[in-house]
Amino acid sequence: MDVHTQARRGADANPQDSVDPLVTGIKDRWDGQGLPGGPWPFMAICSVGRLQQLLKKGLDVELKRLDLSRTGYFLLTTLALTSSGHARLSTLGRILMMHPTTVKLTVDQLETAGLVTRTRHPRDRRATLVAITPAGHERAGAANRALESPDGALAGLGDTYRALFEALQPARLAAGDVEL
Repeated sequence: MDVHTQARRGADANPQDSVDPLVTGIKDRWDGQGLPGGPWPFMAICSVGRLQQLLKKGLDVELKRLDLSRTGYFLLTTLALTSSGHARLSTLGRILMMHPTTVKLTVDQLETAGLVTRTRHPRDRRATLVAITPAGHERAGAANRALESPDGALAGLGDTYRALFEALQPARLAAGDVEL
């Protein structure tokens, strides 16, 4: 699209607007329906929600091939990223924003599969440590490779993961996601 055509369409025109269902279904009708305020908060929330559903669908396809749940994948990758390879159950729940029961049940499944081990904390009898096993580390790596595969369920994202993260980061931080 040349500069003159873009100027005629308006300063906030985007060439992808003609194929985006949020634009053609919501933004283009907002004023005509007499809704107060602008369409952007609703569209942003819908856009993130729709993207989340599409990402979950693709992620689930890849993880099913590896016999992993989403929470199992998040937990294994989080453990693999720790300097020691282990963390308290409570720490995992906080980092992953998961209910303690969900963390415990996920650890139960991963432990049964030989992907993590569970031990008592050496200095705090109330705490339980979860450690990733070599098999768990390999499974997390296989999942990460699958997510980048040009033949995978999320191949349409190509090399946009970093751009996606960088685009969402300011909004995520502004919404209060500032600590692990």
